[in-house]
Amino acid sequence: MSDNQEFIEHPKPVVEHSGRSLKMKWLIPALVVVIVSILAIVFLQNQTSDLYVLIFMGILAALGILCIFALSIGLLRFGAKEQDDSLSKAFLDSSVEGVLVTAPDGHIIYANAAYAELTGLSESQAVRSVERVFAGFTDAAESLYRLAQAAENDRRALEEIRLPGAVNGDGTGARWYRIRVRPLAFEDGRKNHTVWQVADITRDRERQENIFQELQLAIDYLDHAPAGFLATEADGSVIYVNATLSDWLGYDLAQFEPGSLSMSDLVSGDGIALLSSISAAPGSVRTETVDLDLLKRNGQSLPVRVLHRVAASPEGATMSTRSFVLNRSPGEDVSESLRVAEVRFARFFNNTPIAIAGLDRNGVICSSNAPFLKLFGDKVKTGENSASVPIVDCIAERDRDALSAAIEAALSGSSPVSPVDAAFEGGDDQSVRFFVNPVEDADTDDGREAVIVYALDVTEQRALESQFAQSQKMQAVGQLAGGVAHDFNNVLTAIIGFSDLLLANHRPTDAAFQDIMNIKQNANRAAGLVRQLLAFSRRQTLRPQVLALPDVMADLSILLDRLLGEKVELDVSHGRDVWPIKADLNQLEQVVINLAVNARDAMPDGGSVRIRTSNLTAEDVSALGHKEVVESDQDFTMIEVEDTGTGIEPDILNKIFEPFFSTKDVGKGTGLGLSTVYGIVKQTGGYIFALSTVGEGTTFRILLPRHVEEKKADEKAPVELSEAPPQVADLTGNATILLVEDEEAVRAFGARALSSRGYKVHEAGTGTEALEIMEETDGQIDLVVSDVVMPEMDGPTLLGELRKQRPDLQVIFVSGYAEDAFRRNLPENETFHFLPKPFSLKQLATKVKEVLSETNAG
Repeated sequence: MSDNQEFIEHPKPVVEHSGRSLKMKWLIPALVVVIVSILAIVFLQNQTSDLYVLIFMGILAALGILCIFALSIGLLRFGAKEQDDSLSKAFLDSSVEGVLVTAPDGHIIYANAAYAELTGLSESQAVRSVERVFAGFTDAAESLYRLAQAAENDRRALEEIRLPGAVNGDGTGARWYRIRVRPLAFEDGRKNHTVWQVADITRDRERQENIFQELQLAIDYLDHAPAGFLATEADGSVIYVNATLSDWLGYDLAQFEPGSLSMSDLVSGDGIALLSSISAAPGSVRTETVDLDLLKRNGQSLPVRVLHRVAASPEGATMSTRSFVLNRSPGEDVSESLRVAEVRFARFFNNTPIAIAGLDRNGVICSSNAPFLKLFGDKVKTGENSASVPIVDCIAERDRDALSAAIEAALSGSSPVSPVDAAFEGGDDQSVRFFVNPVEDADTDDGREAVIVYALDVTEQRALESQFAQSQKMQAVGQLAGGVAHDFNNVLTAIIGFSDLLLANHRPTDAAFQDIMNIKQNANRAAGLVRQLLAFSRRQTLRPQVLALPDVMADLSILLDRLLGEKVELDVSHGRDVWPIKADLNQLEQVVINLAVNARDAMPDGGSVRIRTSNLTAEDVSALGHKEVVESDQDFTMIEVEDTGTGIEPDILNKIFEPFFSTKDVGKGTGLGLSTVYGIVKQTGGYIFALSTVGEGTTFRILLPRHVEEKKADEKAPVELSEAPPQVADLTGNATILLVEDEEAVRAFGARALSSRGYKVHEAGTGTEALEIMEETDGQIDLVVSDVVMPEMDGPTLLGELRKQRPDLQVIFVSGYAEDAFRRNLPENETFHFLPKPFSLKQLATKVKEVLSETNAG
């Protein structure tokens, strides 16, 4: 969202305040008693009045104390704090549908994160209206026009659009979108705003197509059953005939159109009178068996037995009919055909992938197929006891009212009835979706099926939806963390830089020197936290260096003692000659700190935390039995963090590394700590495992690859356990440098830092300004120091433009993101130098000197 956009002020939600208050009927008698008491005291004698005055004052004092006590515990209230609109805003921000709000003049004033993701909005782009997002697709033109007209006329509208691809460019294949528009009215008289809602419904369409295919299979089974079937309307027109009956009568089913034939066209002679004579009582259904002749298309007769079912409306009018037809032609064994039809139907009914059950008017299961029995297990019994099982007993208690309401709606004739999602009884991790349909011709008095229920197990679908939702949340949090870290890096760069400028003008004996040093040290600590955010958002690669774990743990143990507190005992031990590893020091420290703090929280009454390091050969790793590394032939260094806490339940142990999953109480954990630990360990090339026993404690086992120093043939020096940057003695120069930075504070610090070292510095706030300076100086620039993320023109684009003028120009990119995050936007063989933010004055001067020295040497 662009900076000039703002959130609309949503109406505050209505809040019902249930606080207690004194009622007027008690207040008036109390006032009367007080007035009468005062008058009585006035007219009494002085001796007596003094006593009554004291008693009256004591009563008033007691009442006053009681009122104060009532106010303090909430029995009396004089007002209620109005609830703010943060809940409404949070609801819109977390919506899975894209939401866009526009003012009456069309200006965009709000768009949530889902809208930005759905439309493929990047950080450098402004939010586009719905018309602009779909403007490039001709298939959406008519729908967008209707929606725009509805928006102009303050009407609600809904359109579903099919496009050949996604509007954000992700994925391949056709996509379906549902777009809603509605006016947003205000009670204060402001003009109506317009709310646009956009949702990707491709998955729903695919699901509908799957259900349609299943229905097509069902129709295919019915068409090829060994018995005929036809359905007619009240006027006798035939609306359906299956392939078997069509073949018997000589009609081409492909050319059949509902209503093109009537029963009089198919029934020979007076047979139509037999069928017409069958009628049902008002509001009931009647089924009769009739033997008659049907008329083939070639004029021949076909002897059949018809099971004719007629329904009547409550007023007594004949409604639609359903007829089951058995062929009684010579050579056809009626009983055998009936048996085959029954077997075929039973196979279809029990082998369909959809669970089906018939219910009576009380919601009791009358019949069910095999998938239904398999789905609900022993909740539904076959045989004599089956009629005593209500379907609501098969699901969780909290969802029973919703299913009962759907059944009542079906019985009352409401159509269509919305599907009902429910959890299995005793298993919240399993879900089922019910589709409830009424039996239009059901007999209400014979106890037979009045409602047909179709049930689909949607547990896997819900799991996929949950995973998708979590991945969306992780992506949103990652984008937020990356954006915050990027901006914070600019602030830290300015703080560290100006601290260096101040330190250069102060001697260590000055009173302010130590204060400036504290500012710089705390800024460096903050920079470490920012790196954690960037690592979490996958926008910063690790900066590995060779580390000796005993040294790392020794430095970290002091901080861990403070974090764990007095109730928790810390024990750090190391194996013999622990192998070095190559990892990011700050990230590794964060891993150990997170695990130690989690261990402390699992021991509210105190306990002990033991941290151990040791070597593991490839054979030792195989002996541990971890499947992920059982076949590894690599040596590892292991870190174990063990506590004596409450432990973790086995059913949630495999979920603890999932984002947003936490075993802590609500409000006491974000669920991001262990997922960040997992990501750091995996990025380092290692593995992490959790072993826990309830009531005894938990052990986290971290395996990091052993680092083997690569030596040259003539090299005999010992392995270095740290990597120090090359030292440059003289940091001065006289080159001309173009500094491109949109952050004014960072640009000011960089210009002063380089100017103080003797360089001639040209400043530019954008890429466009940088190109103008290049033209003004006729390209007489020795080095360009440029930020990567800038408005108008980013660093990689600027580099491409500069290469057109000066192919050999040296460029140093500075960014809070990792080098790999923007390298993919550059040509494959493009060369440049990189300086990560935040950087100090010395780091900037050193990097510039190194690059210029390489250029001069070349």
